[in-house]
Amino acid sequence: MTLSLIAIGILLALVFLRVPIAFAMAIVGGAGFAAMRGVEASGAMIGNAVLETGMSYTLSVVPLFIFMGNILASSGIAKGLFSGADRVFGRMRGGLAMATILSCGGFSAVCGSSLATAATMSKVAMPSMRRFGYHDSLATGAIAAGGTLGILIPPSVILIIYGLLTESDIGKLFIAGIVPGLLGVALYLIAVMVSVRVDPSLAPEVGEPVPMSRNDLVGVLATIALFVFIMGGIYGGVFTPIEAAGMGAAASVVIAAVVGGLTRKALWGALLDAAVATAMIFAIIIGAEIFGNFITFAGLPDALSDLVQNLNLGPWVVIGLIVVTYLVLGTVLESLSMVLLTVPVFYPLVMQLDFGAGPLADPDMILIWFAIIVVVATEISLITPPVGMNVFVLRSVLPEVSLGTMFRGVLWFWAVDVVRIALIVAFPAITLWLVMP
Repeated sequence: MTLSLIAIGILLALVFLRVPIAFAMAIVGGAGFAAMRGVEASGAMIGNAVLETGMSYTLSVVPLFIFMGNILASSGIAKGLFSGADRVFGRMRGGLAMATILSCGGFSAVCGSSLATAATMSKVAMPSMRRFGYHDSLATGAIAAGGTLGILIPPSVILIIYGLLTESDIGKLFIAGIVPGLLGVALYLIAVMVSVRVDPSLAPEVGEPVPMSRNDLVGVLATIALFVFIMGGIYGGVFTPIEAAGMGAAASVVIAAVVGGLTRKALWGALLDAAVATAMIFAIIIGAEIFGNFITFAGLPDALSDLVQNLNLGPWVVIGLIVVTYLVLGTVLESLSMVLLTVPVFYPLVMQLDFGAGPLADPDMILIWFAIIVVVATEISLITPPVGMNVFVLRSVLPEVSLGTMFRGVLWFWAVDVVRIALIVAFPAITLWLVMP
């Protein structure tokens, strides 16, 4: 355990020194394994991690879902979702901010990436909110927070990777993410309502609805149909999550062609962005695999389990400590790296906890419930200073808005996210009722 903690300390130091997290994990994991088993064994382990990750059939969903989100983002569907949501909330104070949240949730359902959702919606929603006099803090806060829904509402790349790390059913993970995702949307809408009531200067009293064209309506209907198609196919056993990725990618090309967004430039850009993002994700996964093999061999999961038993900590106390750990790590690590770094350590510990009777008596249900806790905690990290990756994405798109203004804007959303994770921990049925046998 001492060696593992030293390695984690070195890893965090490398991250602070701006060493890419993929290389930092690979270097520390490879060196640590070499120190314990020798250079030759370490080289074999690293080669095996690279080969298994690169040849993984299950990971083929990653580029497919990323491509699906990219092609839909370039097709103008996000604008249609925003216009449709504004028809629902446009006559309320803060209506455009609420429309932004709702359209982020809809776009997340076909995108799977928080950063892509935030970047896309900033280009669609920000001009309208500025035109009607919304304060930059509320506008950027709604976009940054709404974008976090991309890693929970299925299809979700983070849930796919969690499923691979823990050998969970990816289809059930997707279905389990629906209710917590909708709860997140509802709480974000409440956050907007409360913030504009506390400080009316954040938003005008009423606004004119954003015009909605025929293509916008087609985009809204197509988004709903695509989500139902993917989730209905998985839930109904028509195709597996891996096959669903291919079907969704093909359907997104058809949708883009129908709404007029399938240009040669858009198609090439979607393919190129998917390739770059996939290469980055695979590099991080390989690094995490190397580091995970080292800490497992070093005995850190077993040592943590023994520590919990010796301290006689209850299962709910352990879950609470894990959530706090995620919230702290989220201030210095980006979401994917945090999940890949921590899940191999925490999930064996969680699986040994005794939650008594009820839905958590089934180990498979514990894995699914813990997955949603991890993802929601990761969502919170995306808007938590000083890193807050979604905020930094917005900063790159909107350089004229200060980081201080953006972080002030996400405070209400951060607060309701804490409420959401508390509800999910306290009431596992919120997560599990759609997947319980």
